[in-house]
Amino acid sequence: MTSWIRWQDSLWPSADDGGSLWRPWGGRIERYLPYALLALSTVLSLVLSGHDPLPTLGLAGIAAGWLLLGSTLIPKRWEDHPAVVAVSFAGLVTIAAVLEAHDTIFLIFMITGFFDAMRLRPAPLALAGIFVVSALINTIPNGGPLRAFADQPALWIVVTLVQTAAVGGGGLVSTAMARQHAERKRVLDELAAAQEENAVLQRQLLSQAHETGVLDERQRLSQEIHDTLAQGFTGIITQLEAAAEAKGDAAEWQRHVGSAMALARENLTAARRSVRALGPQPLAAATLPDALGEVSRRWSGRTGVEVRFTTTGTTRALHPEIEATLLRITQEALANVEKHAAATIVGLTLSYMGDQVTVDVRDDGKGFEPDTAGEGGFGIPGMRARVARLAGTLHVESEPGAGTAVSADLPAIALEARV
Repeated sequence: MTSWIRWQDSLWPSADDGGSLWRPWGGRIERYLPYALLALSTVLSLVLSGHDPLPTLGLAGIAAGWLLLGSTLIPKRWEDHPAVVAVSFAGLVTIAAVLEAHDTIFLIFMITGFFDAMRLRPAPLALAGIFVVSALINTIPNGGPLRAFADQPALWIVVTLVQTAAVGGGGLVSTAMARQHAERKRVLDELAAAQEENAVLQRQLLSQAHETGVLDERQRLSQEIHDTLAQGFTGIITQLEAAAEAKGDAAEWQRHVGSAMALARENLTAARRSVRALGPQPLAAATLPDALGEVSRRWSGRTGVEVRFTTTGTTRALHPEIEATLLRITQEALANVEKHAAATIVGLTLSYMGDQVTVDVRDDGKGFEPDTAGEGGFGIPGMRARVARLAGTLHVESEPGAGTAVSADLPAIALEARV
C-alpha cells in the first residue's frame, strides 16, 4: 500500500511536496479549466448542433452549479479530503456524461474528469477513475458503455486501457519533472546558503586574525622598545650622569659624552627600523608577486646569496591580511636563511592554486634537525602562529647537510572579502 501511495503522490503531488513549484499555475488550471471547457462546449453545441438551446443551457447551468458547490466554494481545509474529492468527481462525471449523451461535443467538458480522477485517493481509485472517464468519453458517442462493451469488448477495453495508461503516465512524467526541479532548487538553495555561511566565516576569520595581529604587533613593539630603545636610553642616561661627574677630567668627560651620542644614534636607527616594521611597505604600491620579487632582490643584494623567484598559477589580488602574512613569512624565512643556513642558492616560489595560495622558500644550506628549532621570537613558531591565525598551515622540512624548505599554505581569499 505504501508504494501505491507514493505512486499516487507522484501522479498528482500535494502542496507539501515538489509540486509546490508548479502549484501557483497548476492550482489556477484546476480551478478555472473546467469552467472554460464547459463554456467552450456549450457555445459549440449551441452554434453547431441545432438542438433546442434550453435543455443545453439548463444542463450546462447544472454543471456550472456543481463545479461551484463541489470545488470552488469548498473550504480550503476540506478540498483535498478523499471523501470530498470522491463526491466531487462522481458528480462531475455524472453530469458530464449526461451532457455528452445530450450532445457529443460535450466530450470536451468530460476531459476535466481526468483532472479530478488524478486527485482521488488511494492510487487504485485514481486509476479506476481515469478508466471510467476514458470509457465514457470513448463509448457514449457509440451508444453508451454497456452497448459498446457488449458489441466490441476487446476493442473498447484496449482503447480505454491505453488511454488510462497514457493519461496516468503523462501525469507521472510531468510530476517527476516537477520534483526534479524541486530537488535542483533545494540543492541550489543549500549551496547558496553554504556559500553565504562560508563568506561570513571568512569575514569573521579575517576580522579575528586582524585583531590578533594588532595585539601581536603591539606586544612585539613593546618588547622591542623594552629590549632596544629603553635599554638604549638607560645607557645614554648612565653615560651623561658619568660625564657630569667627570667635569674635572676633560678626556673622561668627552669619552662619556661620545658614548652617549653613539647610543643616541643607535637608538634613532632602532626607532626608524621599528617604524618601518609597522607595515609591509613592499605591498604599499605593488602586487604580491612584485613585492616578493623586490624583497628577494634586496635580500640577495645585501647577503650575496642568489635567489631564484618564480610565480605559478593565475595571479590575482588577495585580501590584504593574506598578502601581508605571505610577505612576512617570506621575510622571516629569508632572515633565517641569512642567520643560520650558510646557503648559496635560495628558491622562492609563489603558487596560486584554486582556493589556496602557497609560498615556498627552499635553500641549499646546512639544514638542521626540525625538532631543535628555536622557540619564541620570529622563528618557526612565530611563522606557524602567523599562518594558523588565517586557518593556514606551515610545513618545515630540513635535514642536516641537506638544506631547508619552508612552505606556508593559506586560503586564497579574494580582495572582495575584505572586512
